Amino acid sequence: MLQEDTYKTIEEISESIYTEKRSKFIAIALPVRTVEEVKSYLEEYQKKYYDARHVCYAYMLGAERKDFRANDNGEPSGTAGRPILGQINSFELTDILVIVVRYFGGIKLGTSGLIVAYKTAAAQALEEALVIEKTVDEDVSFAFEYPFMNDVMRIVKEEGPEILGQSYDMDCFMTLRIRKSSMPKLRSRLEKVDTLRFPEEES
Repeated sequence: MLQEDTYKTIEEISESIYTEKRSKFIAIALPVRTVEEVKSYLEEYQKKYYDARHVCYAYMLGAERKDFRANDNGEPSGTAGRPILGQINSFELTDILVIVVRYFGGIKLGTSGLIVAYKTAAAQALEEALVIEKTVDEDVSFAFEYPFMNDVMRIVKEEGPEILGQSYDMDCFMTLRIRKSSMPKLRSRLEKVDTLRFPEEES
């Protein structure tokens, strides 16, 4: 069982080709973070395979795995997008787009044949992919006075967050990113630093 602050995705694009009764299915699995990325990849692959009969897909976004969509692109309802999404689910992946391009081979596969073909094509592309585990991270921004720099840097050194941004003017300003499960400890330590404040709490 995955911990609540980790999720699985793929590291890079993977492809595979599956043939069934002369129909060719090209499956491409792509790591994505946003719906905009999904749209731009779909545009790119629809242009690339402009002569294909169908360019079907499914995607899943976010560590919570609640943002998803499946599209049959003209295939009978439920025969393409849903089986692709089913494979994303069985591999427990997110932040992923799987496109399956079909070149019709002249022999109809029937509803059950299509479901099996799209499912198999998607599964093959995912089996080829390098699956990685990522942590769910949270960001925190805060301001503090310069004399307290050493206190803040000691906490940063000991807790090990990533420093996303920092500026030193009249006030010092810093944005940190850390694994979700470690955020409460980091935040409570920062709250003990005199003069330190969190801008999001002031709005």
